[in-house]
Amino acid sequence: MLRIDSLNKTFGEIRALRDLSFHVNKGEIFGFVGSNGAGKTTAMRITLGVMTADSGAVTWDNMPMTFETRRSIGYMPEERGLYPRMPVGPQLEYLARLHGLEKDAAHSAMMYWTDRLGLAHRRSDNVQKLSLGNQQRVQLAAALVHDPFLMVLDEPFSGLDPVAVDVMSTVLRDKVTSGATVIFSSHQLDLVERLCDRVGIISQGRMVAEGTINELRTTDITRYTLAVSASLPAIAEALRPLGITVEPDPLAGTAEAPNRPGTTRVVFAQPNGADDQAVLRAALAAGSVHEFAPRRPHLADLFKDVVVTDPAPEEPQSPPRKGLFGTLARSSRKGHR
Repeated sequence: MLRIDSLNKTFGEIRALRDLSFHVNKGEIFGFVGSNGAGKTTAMRITLGVMTADSGAVTWDNMPMTFETRRSIGYMPEERGLYPRMPVGPQLEYLARLHGLEKDAAHSAMMYWTDRLGLAHRRSDNVQKLSLGNQQRVQLAAALVHDPFLMVLDEPFSGLDPVAVDVMSTVLRDKVTSGATVIFSSHQLDLVERLCDRVGIISQGRMVAEGTINELRTTDITRYTLAVSASLPAIAEALRPLGITVEPDPLAGTAEAPNRPGTTRVVFAQPNGADDQAVLRAALAAGSVHEFAPRRPHLADLFKDVVVTDPAPEEPQSPPRKGLFGTLARSSRKGHR
């Protein structure tokens, strides 16, 4: 288990992390989401040893992170961190060797992952000649090439087309099935909701919500969606005696709530004591009922509710780096002395 315990980090007068705590279980995908500047990248860099915390601890299986532990982590930064003028194949072999693989094993791993990620025909091409999507695939291959037990991915789906998103999603799910642990940040909340076993939402350096998707979508007040062949005033009048106030369904016309000719979609919170069958009978008095079901909030709705707007920036911008493991290697050498 990866455990983040009471991390604090300050940059001058900016508090990037404030007693940040959460854990990621073995064999699960953990979605780490938050607004720009919320503290996600800072927490990831501390986990990797690229940056030190002012206080707090990062542990794996209840043991402090060491050089050897971090050497076995697969890291994918948000910014392009590859060597642009180096061919894909030799670059992946080089990075595998940095992680401790022997020459033949590094070559075999490179061949496997370039095949798996649809890059076999680009092995001899320099990275700078690739599209942004294919560069992202190479970065994923770099994070996978040494068979890591823990993967830390910062916005891994950025810039990918739907096919590439499906490929990457399948790869990550296969990794956790084999026992690996994955933590990734993303602003694509629909993808996080579909892919992750558990999610943590960070705001201004604090964890403000954490749990499974089902846990996060469970609320104290149940809201319902209702589709009736009647006008909005007629539906409102029919349900008013039950203490129900309806409003137009904001999702009407979407894939989740498709429109039907002559049908009005509304949503409402059902008061305590209001019986489902009584609601249905009242709605039927207004017109034919085509849908009546509870609607749980999606992750995007929860995100808007719990995240503080205008968060403080995470940290000063770091200078450009030469290659994926530039900063990581320097930090690891310092920690290894």
